Amino acid sequence: MSPAPPRLLPMLAGGNGIPPNPGAYLLEPKLDGVRVIALVEPVGVTLLNRRGGEITSHYPEVGGLAEALAPHGAVLDGEVVAFDEKGRTSFQRLQRRMHVLQPSARLLADTPVVFAAFDVLWLDGELLVACPQEERRRILDSLAIKGRAWQTAPVLDATPEELLEACRAAGLEGFMAKRRDATYQPGRRSPAWWKVKCGRRREFVVGGWSTGSGSRAESIGSLALGAYDPSGTLYYVGQAGSGLNEEMIRQLQKLFAQIRVEASPFVNPPPALMLHYVRPMLVAEIAYTEVTESGTLRQPSIKGLRTDVIASDVEWDDEIAERFSGAG
Repeated sequence: MSPAPPRLLPMLAGGNGIPPNPGAYLLEPKLDGVRVIALVEPVGVTLLNRRGGEITSHYPEVGGLAEALAPHGAVLDGEVVAFDEKGRTSFQRLQRRMHVLQPSARLLADTPVVFAAFDVLWLDGELLVACPQEERRRILDSLAIKGRAWQTAPVLDATPEELLEACRAAGLEGFMAKRRDATYQPGRRSPAWWKVKCGRRREFVVGGWSTGSGSRAESIGSLALGAYDPSGTLYYVGQAGSGLNEEMIRQLQKLFAQIRVEASPFVNPPPALMLHYVRPMLVAEIAYTEVTESGTLRQPSIKGLRTDVIASDVEWDDEIAERFSGAG
C-alpha cells in the first residue's frame, strides 16, 4: 500500500522586482488564479488552498488528474486558473467559481478551470522539498502533466527585461523568478522566490464602505481599503469602487450586515468621508497605478475578493510604508 501524500503549505515569494544575478533563476509566468496544493493519489485528488483548507469540491474537473498521473502519487504546487477569450488567465472570471462549494454542470461548462502545476514536492513516497528548484522542475517536467483540466506551467526562455516588455504589451500581470539552487520551504516566505510585476497589484483589507450615487445611492458604491503595519495597526489607503458588479454587491451586503461595527478599524480614518465600518476580515485584490504622497491608491480597481488570504497577513509594502513614515 502506497504511503499517503503529506499535507504541505505552499512556499511564498519573499522578493519583489528583478533579482540580482537573474541568470541564477528560473523564470515562470505569474498566473492570475488561486494557489492550490494538489494531493494526487491513484484513488483521487485532494485540493488544498494556501491556508491548508480543503477546496476539492470547488473544482471537480481537476479530479481526472489522478487517473492521468497513475500509477504515481504526488504532491503538486500550482494554481487553479480560468482563461479569458484571449487565452489569458483571468482572476475576475475565476471569481465565478472561487466561492461555489459545488458548482452546477452549467457553471462547469460556462467557466471551466485548469490546474497549472509549477512544482512537485513529493513523489511516490519520496519528499522532494530538500531538492534544488532546478531538480524539482526536471522531475515535474518528466511527469508530462497535460490534459483537459491540468497542465504544467512553462519555464520562460527570455531575459527579465524582455519579459517585462512582453507582459506590458499583452496586459499580463508579471512573472516569477525562482533561484535554481533553492530548496522548497513549506509555509515560509522565502527570498529565493521573487515576484516581478508589470503593474501594481496586491491585496488590501476591507475596513468599511461608502454608498454610491445614482442607482447605487442606497447601496455599496466603494470599499474602504487598508493595510497593516508590522505592529498590527491598520492604515487607510483609499476607496475602490471600479470593478464592483451587482453579484459582488449582493454578496457584500449580506456579509457587511453581519460584521458591521461602529468604530473605525483604521488608525487614520478619512475625516471628510461618510463611511460605514466593518470588522477587517475581508481581503480584496486591487490593481492601481501608484501610491500618492498622502498614502492613498491612485485609480484603484477591484479585481476580486480573496477568501484564501487571512486579513491579518496583509501588511503594507515598502512604497506604502514610506508614505506613512513617522505616522502615529
